[in-house]
Amino acid sequence: MSELQADANAELRYRKLIVAVSIVIPVAVAVLFGVKIDGVDLTFLPPVYASTNGLTAIVLIFALWAIKSGRRKLHEKLMKTAIGLSVAFLLMYVSYHMTSESTKFGGTGIIRPIYFTLLISHIVLSVGIIPLVLFTYVRALSKRFDKHRKLARITYPIWLYVTITGVIVYLMIKDYYVH
Repeated sequence: MSELQADANAELRYRKLIVAVSIVIPVAVAVLFGVKIDGVDLTFLPPVYASTNGLTAIVLIFALWAIKSGRRKLHEKLMKTAIGLSVAFLLMYVSYHMTSESTKFGGTGIIRPIYFTLLISHIVLSVGIIPLVLFTYVRALSKRFDKHRKLARITYPIWLYVTITGVIVYLMIKDYYVH
C-alpha cells in the first residue's frame, strides 16, 4: 500500500468519529442547557469565554499569516491552540448556562434584528464548523495537504466569523446580564 493510500485510509477511519462528534456535541449542548445546577456561581464566565473567542480569532489570523509565510510548524501549533481555545470556550459556555438563567436581549429598534441575525448565524455556523475543523485537521494529519488547503479555504472564514460574532454578540448583550 502506498503512503498516499495509507493517508487516505487514515482519513476514512476518522470519518465516522468526526460525524459522531459533530452530532454528539450539539445534542449534548442542547441537553445540558436543560440541566440547571443550583448553588454554583459562574456568572463571571461570560466575559472570560467571550475573551476566549476573541483570542481564538487572533490565533486564527496569526495561523493564516504563519502558513502564508511558510512557517508550517508555527501554523500547526497555532491551529492546535485555536482548537484548544474553542474547546475551552465550549466548556465554559455550557458550564455557565448550566448554572445561570439565560440572559434576554433588551435592545430595541434596529439593533434588535441586527443582534438576532448575528446570534442566529453565529449559532448555526458554530454547529457547522465542528465537522469542518475536524476534517480539515485530519487532512493535515494525514498529510493530504492539497485537500487540507481546499477545505481550509472554506473552514477558515467560517471559523473566524464564528469567533468574531461570538465577541460581538457578547458585547451587545453584556449590559443585560444579571449579576
